[in-house]
Amino acid sequence: MGRMSEESLPELPDYAERVLQVAERIPPGRVLTYGDIAEWLGEGGPRQVGRVMALYGGAVPWWRVVRADGLPLPGQEARALEQYHVEATPLRTSGAGDQRLDMRRARWDGKDD
Repeated sequence: MGRMSEESLPELPDYAERVLQVAERIPPGRVLTYGDIAEWLGEGGPRQVGRVMALYGGAVPWWRVVRADGLPLPGQEARALEQYHVEATPLRTSGAGDQRLDMRRARWDGKDD
C-alpha cells in the first residue's frame, strides 16, 4: 500500500482542531474533562469532545482529557495510568484497589503555570 500524500488526507474539521489545541495545552500532571473542554470552547458538549478524541486524539496527550468520574479511559487503563505515574498526576485508590484520578487536585484551571 502506498503512502498517502498530504494533499490526499482529509482536512481536520475546525471543531476537532480546536479541541486538540486545548488538549495540547494541558500541562503534564493535570487533566481536563470532556465537558471542561466543551465549556472552554463555548460549543459542543462532552460527547462531541469525546468523539473528536476518539477519532483524532492519538497525536495529542489524550490521557489528559478524561471522564468526569476520574476513571481511566476504558480499554486504555494501563497506558493512561502509566502516563499518570510518569507525570505525577494526582491519583487516589478505591477500597477495591483500583486507581482513579483525584479530580479535585488533578483538574487544570486553564491558567498557564
